[in-house]
Amino acid sequence: MRRRTFGIAAAALAASVVMAPTLGWAQEAKKVTIGVSIPAADHGWTAGVVFHAERVAKLLMEEHKGLNVIVKTSADPASQANAVQDLAVQGIDALVILPTDPDQLVSAIQQVKDDGKFVALVDRAPSVNDNTIRDLYVAGNNPALGEVAGKYIAETTPEAEVVIIRGLPIPIDQQRQDGFDKGIEGSKVKVLDRQYGNWSRDDAFRVMQDYLTKYPKIDVVWCQDDDMAVGVLEAIEQAKRSDIKYVVGGAGSKDMIKRVMDGDKMTPVNVLYPPAMVATAMQLTAGGFYDQVPVSGNYILDATLVTKDNAEGFYFADSPF
Repeated sequence: MRRRTFGIAAAALAASVVMAPTLGWAQEAKKVTIGVSIPAADHGWTAGVVFHAERVAKLLMEEHKGLNVIVKTSADPASQANAVQDLAVQGIDALVILPTDPDQLVSAIQQVKDDGKFVALVDRAPSVNDNTIRDLYVAGNNPALGEVAGKYIAETTPEAEVVIIRGLPIPIDQQRQDGFDKGIEGSKVKVLDRQYGNWSRDDAFRVMQDYLTKYPKIDVVWCQDDDMAVGVLEAIEQAKRSDIKYVVGGAGSKDMIKRVMDGDKMTPVNVLYPPAMVATAMQLTAGGFYDQVPVSGNYILDATLVTKDNAEGFYFADSPF
């Protein structure tokens, strides 16, 4: 059977994904419905999630003629719970879900799982994240996102004085921060300050303005998120500060990848936390039905360092993020 790749970031397998032989073209006629429940595009990264979900839904339905993929977006946990129930009523065979708030969605997800349907959970895990709630877990590597950034700074600017703009005070923020601290461990990199930018370009702009006032010399800025990096770069430009060598963001947004591709000295690299991970979960789920691929466990995407040499492979010109 022919295969297609959809430009998904390189991934590392953290648990069992077992391949079995395909049954041939007859499998294409098999009728399967996959429901995809994701947050609404209220942020740059979630806009990317919606883009990739809709993009790959079309590609999968073109490849598998018996497949129907239904993508629903939701603005909050309550509306997403209703969306999941609506998908279940439509008779889905599998659910791919990136929850707005995983713990608040557990009951809705559990009902689908208890009905014997395949469940792929993406990115945001509830307090209990095992095979009682889902069959497959696909996510980015939050600790590695921070560690890759920290190692790059330590190797590139060994005695850098760094300011950090964190996300929100939630577990994945701490995982990224812990990873960064591990990445600079043993180096002479000095962290001047760490403040929350709430994954918002406006809040990050204000935090960076504060840093620029407080610190006459800053070598490098690390942001946990590319949206925040936009605000940081704007604050630096407005202040006309020439001491800052570069900014390291994270997630692999279209604009930041383009800057890296173009050799922008202020954004020489980026670290992936791709919204395309939802597409990876969709591909694997479809594979379980059409390619006889029993899928279970954890599939953790690499936190790839994007450089000028490899940036083109991660650039989606039509993506909103």
